[in-house]
Amino acid sequence: MWKFLTSISLTRWILIAMAAGALVGWLSPGAAVELKPLSNIFLRLIKLIVVPLLFGTLVVGIAGHGDDLRRTGRLAWKSLLYFEVVTSSALVVCLLAVHLTKPGVGVSLSAAAAPPATQAPPTFAGILEHTIPVSFFEAAAKNDVLQVVVFSVFFAIALTQVRGKPKETVLSFCEGVAETMFKLTGILMRYAPIGVGAAIAVTVGHSGIGVLKNLAMLVGTLYGALIVFVLVALLPVALWIRLPIRRFLRFVKEPALIAFATTSSDAALPKAMENMEKFGVPRRIVAFVLPTGYSFNLDGSTLYLALASIFVAQAAGVDLTLGQQLLMMVTLMVTSKGVAAVPRASLVILSGVLVQFGLPLEGIAVILAVDELMDMARTTINLVGNCLATAVMARWEGEFEGVLRGAHESP
Repeated sequence: MWKFLTSISLTRWILIAMAAGALVGWLSPGAAVELKPLSNIFLRLIKLIVVPLLFGTLVVGIAGHGDDLRRTGRLAWKSLLYFEVVTSSALVVCLLAVHLTKPGVGVSLSAAAAPPATQAPPTFAGILEHTIPVSFFEAAAKNDVLQVVVFSVFFAIALTQVRGKPKETVLSFCEGVAETMFKLTGILMRYAPIGVGAAIAVTVGHSGIGVLKNLAMLVGTLYGALIVFVLVALLPVALWIRLPIRRFLRFVKEPALIAFATTSSDAALPKAMENMEKFGVPRRIVAFVLPTGYSFNLDGSTLYLALASIFVAQAAGVDLTLGQQLLMMVTLMVTSKGVAAVPRASLVILSGVLVQFGLPLEGIAVILAVDELMDMARTTINLVGNCLATAVMARWEGEFEGVLRGAHESP
């Protein structure tokens, strides 16, 4: 029996745990909610390794490949250009979907509970200022991925100017940190089925099975829009770069399942970085594109924010002009760059956008009922889109051969 149990792959254990968690959440919602600490432990364990992993891989990826900073700058602007094009296509898909299904029509906001406390809407200037950390240790303590990335890039650029043994010593240390974190990731992943199962149980226990028609339509619209987005945006990109799609899906399925169950991209980041390297994308590209994409390429979250905003407008009976809707989409493109890759952080951005466009915050109280169900899908698309972005950048940088050959080990 023990031999049989140990022969089951981690992916299958995660699927089994997801099914068991859903069953517990359905049959005993009260008991399911009590499992939340098990899910929180898993998230805390993963977040424990995010900062050292990012720092080590970024420094080695930039400073460990000679003194050619021109190549790093080229990778940066190509990544940002790709992120904006793909995000724009997500917003177009969202607008078409929400006007087709009209999920907010018929919702009575007056019956909603009081909305949660909100923060002031973020500004572009505020986001730019936020990218520069006051202290690396403060950014590390808060798990602020964007600030950690900025510091790591600056540190790596400075390290390229160092010569001799000091540079070799620091590079060796950072490489050792990165390798150790990858090994630690493998150890912590043994707890993944427990954490994932608990997360699913809590989600089902909270949401229940009595979902209102409009909320069910909202969830269906989001899932449908995300599927369309994959088919009209991500799939053509994959075909354009001649990506071995089946092999790509094998490498991305584990981190995608973790992202889906925990609704946290951070939880899936270490495994995603490890698997994309095994897939054949060079480490310097994985180390830069994946964490940067977590701040600038949240396609699923941006699509969700646009959908939720129009849903509230429909529910409130507010007819937004095409110009107002386009302005709202531009605002979301900017403000969504500051969305942290953690569960339900998008609600803060949504609150700010609703206030800016004079829409009732009561809409958030309605959406909260099914936010976890939508968070699963949008977080998964965030992850898959960023994994694909690493392959796109590898193609643009002329380092795609490893992916096509499949020279690296399989998961």
